[in-house]
Amino acid sequence: MTAPKPMQPRPTQPRPTQRPTRPKPMHLAAHFPGVNNTTVWADPRSGSQIDFASFEHLARTAERGLFDFFFLAEGLRLREHKGRIHDLDVVGRPESLTVLNALAAVTGRLGLAATVNATFNEPYELARRFATLDHLSGGRAAWNVVTSSDAFTGENFRRGGYLDRAERYTRAAEFVATARKLWDSWTPDGTPRPFAHHGRHFDIAGEFTLPRSPQGHPVVIQAGDSDEGREFAASSADVIFTRHGTLEAGRAFYADVKRRLAKYGRSPADLKIMPGVTVVLGDTAADAHARAEEIRRQQVSPQTALLTLERIWGVDLSGYDPDGPLPDVDPVPDPQLSQGRTRQGDSVATAEKWRALAQERGLSIRQTVIEAGARQSFVGTPEEVAAELAQFVARDAADGFILVPQLTPGGLDEFVDRVVPLLQERGAFRTGYEGTTLRSHLGLADPVRNA
Repeated sequence: MTAPKPMQPRPTQPRPTQRPTRPKPMHLAAHFPGVNNTTVWADPRSGSQIDFASFEHLARTAERGLFDFFFLAEGLRLREHKGRIHDLDVVGRPESLTVLNALAAVTGRLGLAATVNATFNEPYELARRFATLDHLSGGRAAWNVVTSSDAFTGENFRRGGYLDRAERYTRAAEFVATARKLWDSWTPDGTPRPFAHHGRHFDIAGEFTLPRSPQGHPVVIQAGDSDEGREFAASSADVIFTRHGTLEAGRAFYADVKRRLAKYGRSPADLKIMPGVTVVLGDTAADAHARAEEIRRQQVSPQTALLTLERIWGVDLSGYDPDGPLPDVDPVPDPQLSQGRTRQGDSVATAEKWRALAQERGLSIRQTVIEAGARQSFVGTPEEVAAELAQFVARDAADGFILVPQLTPGGLDEFVDRVVPLLQERGAFRTGYEGTTLRSHLGLADPVRNA
């Protein structure tokens, strides 16, 4: 009998090569400090908020760090408290577009974002100014659209505070749509075409003076967490500037805003969510947290603590000890007490929340303001901060971050030198600009002509 042949091993098929999953790209931007209580003016390293050298230093640092854009806020009136100029506020805030046009000459890739109010401007004039910046910068302009129903600010303008609060986003949405008609009004071969818009808030017709700019439309940013703001961002914005304090809150906000896009025929990639954050670094975690506590004490002086509380309580609290307990009186909202500032929502609800926090943790007035008013912060060693930032993006709590440093103008230097290289090592952040326009940095498609 012939012995059976031994079993031959089956030829092994080569396994398909599995490419490592590439982290979702992180977007970074820099907010110029000086227009809020994040800025520590008492620090000897703090410089001028109006000297061009300050703007140039921060912008060059952001570009060295390969940031997407540089972001300027806007102030249309000096804010007051008890009828007097708020002595802890910034006095002197240059017009944003003028500053950014100058910065276009000393930067080559960095996006340039200006906050401009849609309530107290007109579409033709503003569309022309942003198109000019986009041309001069080679396609790096962005418009942070804000609104106002504040009659106090409106007194500086011919129309005053006529606009009802409920109409803010209605006007803003029509404003953006009208501006886009203007930006689209030239043909691809460079021929101007007449434009016309007849709507509830604007009725204009004519010819736009500038051909289509390098980006087609400057990038549109929207800041706001309200339901109206989220809907406006979903319908009209490319970036939403927000704030949320925890990973869970960020994920909830992210999911809510992204799901709204479909009704406007947009995909999740069409809108980048970038919360404003602060970063405090240290050689050890303990060093970083000690430094963060000191910064918060500098940001919230005893006087600032009382003024902050007065904005919520609506009454004069100058007789209270900032190191003592919260007032035992109920809030009496007074819009005339502090003017030109965004109100803290429902004063009674806020007061109850702060009282509960103070009681639970045994906090004084100043300690409560420090704890309750803190902007979302990433505190730790460079390695810890890089890991936490990457986690927020990887877990869909954000697409990136707008850093708000506490120092003018050098507050971004340490982050660029110590954290950005670690993000690059993780593959979480770019190692070079791949395009020339802000839209290319953000991964946004070129706008489709709608005219």
